[in-house]
Amino acid sequence: MNTSINGNQKKRGRPATGERSHIAARVSEDEIKKIDEWAARHGVTRAEAIRRLVQIGLDAAE
Repeated sequence: MNTSINGNQKKRGRPATGERSHIAARVSEDEIKKIDEWAARHGVTRAEAIRRLVQIGLDAAE
């Protein structure tokens, strides 16, 4: 008789780093182009540009 395996089963997927949350958002091709242009002008990656632009928007909203 086959029995199910219990006990030390490994979790699937990448282990959590605990550093930051991952946020996904859909953006248009035009928005991506503008983000990439902003990133190039400021010498940062797309991800860093998005973080900075979000912070700028949050600061402006206060």
